Amino acid sequence: MSCQIQFQPGGHTFTADENRTVLESALEAGLTPPHGCRTGVCGACKSKVLQGQLDLGAYAEHALPTNERETGHALLCCARPRSDLLIEVHGVAQDDSIQPKQLPCRVSRLERLAEDVMLVELQLPATESFTFRAGQYIDILLADGQRRSFSIANAPEKTGWLELHIRRIPGGHYTPHVFEGMKPRDILRIEGPHGSFWLREKSDKPIVLLAGGTGFAPLKGLIEHAIHIGLARPIALYWGARTSAGLYMHEMAQSWQSTLPDFRYIPVVSDTRPDDGWTGRQGLVHEAVLTDFADLSQHEVYACGAPPMIEAARDSFTRTRGLPADAFYSDAFTFAARLVAKD
Repeated sequence: MSCQIQFQPGGHTFTADENRTVLESALEAGLTPPHGCRTGVCGACKSKVLQGQLDLGAYAEHALPTNERETGHALLCCARPRSDLLIEVHGVAQDDSIQPKQLPCRVSRLERLAEDVMLVELQLPATESFTFRAGQYIDILLADGQRRSFSIANAPEKTGWLELHIRRIPGGHYTPHVFEGMKPRDILRIEGPHGSFWLREKSDKPIVLLAGGTGFAPLKGLIEHAIHIGLARPIALYWGARTSAGLYMHEMAQSWQSTLPDFRYIPVVSDTRPDDGWTGRQGLVHEAVLTDFADLSQHEVYACGAPPMIEAARDSFTRTRGLPADAFYSDAFTFAARLVAKD
């Protein structure tokens, strides 16, 4: 059965098959609603159903709590239509010409950036083009059929290779291999680009970048792209980590202050120790933004990190600092999670 779906307030209309998720059908129709993990974990595609019925699918409980489900919210990456639908979705991009593709690539460099962070550089095939927007991510396709998503940490202008920042997850299915088994010249298969996290270049609003841990990776790509195009908008980068060692490219971030004309870098450490020697900002990174900005109503925020940080920032910035909901762009880093199915 085919259903007609309309996104409001933009009025975008498309046809969706009941066996496909709303997100899949939207992307096939040339529409790009906000989304991230595509597995029901990050919550980036959460939207409100104004009319119609759907199957919510399987998702992580924290991404769609009971109170939001009861008020008509759904995750577009999991939900399948059961009737015509009217859905409230902000920030829908249209006519995205960049289509994901699968490619083999070779590991060209491995560099330990911190005790638990590895830089992985992938060399792309010389005979294949790979186009992406700064801030998007790729999937590494594993031999057992699983996939793992990692943000691209370089700008699209640096062609022929991709830079990833991979944090080791204790007991993880894949990341221990990156640290213990991966070697230069290994062949990987990737798919991408994915995600709706990229710089909105047509805007003239000041930008706040918010990173937690390796959430710095896609923001590094955004900043390198901003440097390349000569972006003149004010940019403030807030990078939070548990310890100063977690700010694994601290010197590079500092150097951008002399490269971009109106760029500020504010590092924040949450768990300082007496032997750290840290004299900078302390606490939670999103709270540092709240301290510095009484009004975000004329800004755009790009946030990347763990889901709790993303949700805390989204809630506090929109509720107490006047940030428009459609001016908050996020990419929540997620790991394997137990999914629940709700009718």
